[in-house]
Amino acid sequence: MLEKLKRNKSDKDYLISEIRRLKKELNAVLLVHYYQENDIQELGDFIGDSLQLSQEAAKTQADVIVFAGVHFMAETAKILNPDKKVLLPDLNAGCSLAEGCPVELLQKFKEKFPEHILITYINSSAEVKAISDVICTSSNAEKIVNSFPKTQKIIFAPDKNLGKYIAKKTGRDMILWPGSCIVHETFSESKILKLKLENPDALVISHPECEEGILNISDFIGSTSSLLNYVIKSDKKKFIVVTEPGILFQMRKKCPEKEFIPALPEAACNCNNCPYMRLNTLEKLYYCMKNGSPEIIINEELRLKALKPIQKMLELS
Repeated sequence: MLEKLKRNKSDKDYLISEIRRLKKELNAVLLVHYYQENDIQELGDFIGDSLQLSQEAAKTQADVIVFAGVHFMAETAKILNPDKKVLLPDLNAGCSLAEGCPVELLQKFKEKFPEHILITYINSSAEVKAISDVICTSSNAEKIVNSFPKTQKIIFAPDKNLGKYIAKKTGRDMILWPGSCIVHETFSESKILKLKLENPDALVISHPECEEGILNISDFIGSTSSLLNYVIKSDKKKFIVVTEPGILFQMRKKCPEKEFIPALPEAACNCNNCPYMRLNTLEKLYYCMKNGSPEIIINEELRLKALKPIQKMLELS
């Protein structure tokens, strides 16, 4: 069992100092997703969304990749870097989309539509990627779909909300796997409308994993990085942000003069915080670097199969 460290100032300073020391000692790169806690974001060598982190993982020269994100992200880094050690602070940091799309069921689903190609959201397991034709992220899904002829029939998995949004934008009649993100489905349309009434000068900006009703009342829809870039460039001063609130740290850091209001979930809870992302802590990050584990290990045959659709995505991006 891990030694417990109290999160007082001296312990926090110690952890931060040790993590920085270990990065140098291991020649490690720390890749951090926007939904991680603030202290971990501050330590990151690179902070981004799924596409940005995949691109960074593909070109890193580090010997060790430490991934402060969730399992499918670290798995993708390992697929791209078989000779590098890839560490994830907590192996239980999963994803509801990946867990809701087991490869056995998706394979049977796919077999019903032999004329369709399978475009798979990056929020999926290596096994699911291995049976896919190409991977996409919320940043490039529209571009990936449009790279195929209009006559090409498409299955889109595993996020039905993102799939429906992309189908609407591209005019494609795609078959959708019935999956969804437990975080983005918790947001309350009525509470967002109430926030809008209370803040008539605020723009509603949303992630496309949200349900259609929320997207319909949004002023801007985009991936996590797109939302960040939008608020940086916008001349507006107030935003209602409908995605995981971890991104608010970067928004406030980049635009201290602007106001960012987190959208509320339907229930009186912290359900808009991703429970998987928040499993990673400074303590776990320190111990995984100190001990060299948990480490992501992938069978080589599976890795090579999963690599092809990821490489295709990176080429198209």
